[in-house]
Amino acid sequence: MSSPRSRPPLGLGSAAIGAEEEALVLDVLRRGELFRYYGNDPANPPPMVATLEREAAARFSVPYVLGVTSGTAALEIALAAAGVGPGDEVIVPAWSWISCFTAVVRTGARPVLAEVDASLCLDPQEIARKATPRTRAILVVHYQGAAADLEPILHAAHRRGLFVIEDCAEAPGATYRGRPLGSWGDAAIYSFQHNKPMTAGEGGLVATRDLRLYERAVRLSDLGQYRPHHTQITPAREAAFAGGQSRMSELTAAVALAQLRKLDRIRDHCRRLKTRLVTKAGSLDGFSWRPLADPDGDFGFELYGYASSAAAATHLRERLDAEGVWCQKRTGTYPQYHRDYVKSGQTAHPALSPFRGLAPWPAAGYRAEDFPRTEDLTTRFVALPIGWRFTDDDVDHIAASLRLATSAAKA
Repeated sequence: MSSPRSRPPLGLGSAAIGAEEEALVLDVLRRGELFRYYGNDPANPPPMVATLEREAAARFSVPYVLGVTSGTAALEIALAAAGVGPGDEVIVPAWSWISCFTAVVRTGARPVLAEVDASLCLDPQEIARKATPRTRAILVVHYQGAAADLEPILHAAHRRGLFVIEDCAEAPGATYRGRPLGSWGDAAIYSFQHNKPMTAGEGGLVATRDLRLYERAVRLSDLGQYRPHHTQITPAREAAFAGGQSRMSELTAAVALAQLRKLDRIRDHCRRLKTRLVTKAGSLDGFSWRPLADPDGDFGFELYGYASSAAAATHLRERLDAEGVWCQKRTGTYPQYHRDYVKSGQTAHPALSPFRGLAPWPAAGYRAEDFPRTEDLTTRFVALPIGWRFTDDDVDHIAASLRLATSAAKA
């Protein structure tokens, strides 16, 4: 094979940071108003978080949006706002980010792991298999920019009276059947963590169409309070209760707002390059692309393909790496049952564990052998990222290298 060429820089929102973010951050600093609810003029609260919430609500077609400190905080708040708590169960795809599991545990509920399908999103048929009288909600993860198959998921969930929470951390701007992800379920979360399509280093959003969920989310994020800003959006209806503190700062919102305004440009760039790569690669021996519930709605920043076996995937990655192509075995996500906190079954205090009484541990439903399909799929894939700074020439090289590597594997 030829000597490796230089690899294009990775990154989505982080690679697009520029003058827009700088201008909004400087505006916050020059005003000296870093806290969202009050600043120099008590009658006029600082505008950044409120503007971000308003523009995100319009962009994602959801009436109520709340800025918080992280995507993880958004998950915990959305679950608690939906009334998930001790004794409840939440169905979670076994292949998902850490927070999808830990957020459920921190509400006192039990995460029930479910198989993914070849899209690497929740298999809709798992809801009927995993639901029990204790099931309260379904957490749907739109994995790496691609929609889960929402229509059968929503049908299966709502006919059982279950909440559907969409995890759009990696899929802001992606769609399902023409509608933005996050506008389908009962609540949704977005993330501004560094690796996300839109970033502020950290930060998150809770979105919902439900007035009660919105008020409860506000109280959960602000020590149980419901301040005048939110009363103007919708009057308080809930009795006050003890909440946590996950308020977004004006500085975070300044960066996040600039990034939200760039989101469509980043998405359209990735979509165009993805289409070019797949077209240039053509038909490949022993390799198939990840099937998607809505290919047209995919964000397009990371392509997944399957080799015929785990060994074949390893060899393919080695060949691509030798050609200077970014290709990963894992992308920060692992099957939950391989994580240390699942293997131990521990929480900060034993009395808080939703796994009390399950023995021996790991119990059935928390072991690799309980998820043969997830194990098979996640050992056979090859992940090919596309970044904001990737060019036509970069993806042409990826396509040529992929053709070469799959042809060599056949020989």
